Amino acid sequence: MDISQDPAPHGAVLQAAGLRKRYGAHEVVQGIDLILPAGQIRGLLGPNGAGKSTTVAMLAGLLPPDAGEVRVLGQRLAGDAQAVKARIGLVPQELALHETLTAAQNLRSFGALYGLRGRALDHAVASALDLAGLAPQAHSRVDTFSGGMKRRLHIAVALLHDPAVVFLDEPTAGVDPQSRNAIFEALEQLRDAGKALLYTTHYMEEAERLCDHLTILDQGRVMAEGPLAALHEQLPLKAELSVQLSRPLAPQDLLELGDRPGVLQFEATDERRCAWRVGLAQMAVAPALVIALHERGYGLELLATRRPSLEQLFLHLTGRRLRD
Repeated sequence: MDISQDPAPHGAVLQAAGLRKRYGAHEVVQGIDLILPAGQIRGLLGPNGAGKSTTVAMLAGLLPPDAGEVRVLGQRLAGDAQAVKARIGLVPQELALHETLTAAQNLRSFGALYGLRGRALDHAVASALDLAGLAPQAHSRVDTFSGGMKRRLHIAVALLHDPAVVFLDEPTAGVDPQSRNAIFEALEQLRDAGKALLYTTHYMEEAERLCDHLTILDQGRVMAEGPLAALHEQLPLKAELSVQLSRPLAPQDLLELGDRPGVLQFEATDERRCAWRVGLAQMAVAPALVIALHERGYGLELLATRRPSLEQLFLHLTGRRLRD
């Protein structure tokens, strides 16, 4: 993708073309292209070591690429480029907060670094605390906060200067479910307000709930990208049936049931509990399979259906599991 002649397609906040980064003999990012429009949460999904953090560092201007370029609102990100970097908000994995200061004092301190003063600073601090759900704790010291509250304050810091694009690198690592939900709600509010968000994670359930569009990385390369529904279309397996039987499945019955039309996969998930996962070419196959189990004398202790997971998509694309 060449963005030098078309610096700002309609609605594009962030563009990257041909990004590469090498450490010694190992090329950790291999020619990544990306366009992120306003009002979208883009998931950057992949296992540890896939190149997600290195990619984010280049997109944020913290690390120069060996090749390729990045543009924010059509302006090239290179060298100092302070005016361009000022349009970026970054939430790195490592927390960078003053533990002995209050939440509001932290925000005022970082806001001053962004060049905010007077009423503009007051408004930015109040807005960031409100979005993070921390207004009641504005005057509490950060060293009294839970890990999840610190993560939420960390996100608030990145939003003080009203950036056009926000990079979030594993922002829910180690947080409690309540804080995770609060983070999700805040990010959805930002998306609805027109912000462009790039969200890196290796948690499939987060990506499925939060992201409008996904880019799947493995070993520094883009393996697939698109809306979640479109990515699922790449799988031959279109539905999944989970069953727990009243007794163990006989080998002959397993062979016969696994050979039925539309049954693509029949694997044990817990042999002690007689639990099985059945992959189907389409959900319409499920009723006939349930009838066949009943006719062979197997009672159903549990029956559940769902569409294939991102884990299965990643396994299909790469031959290995997402969290390997």
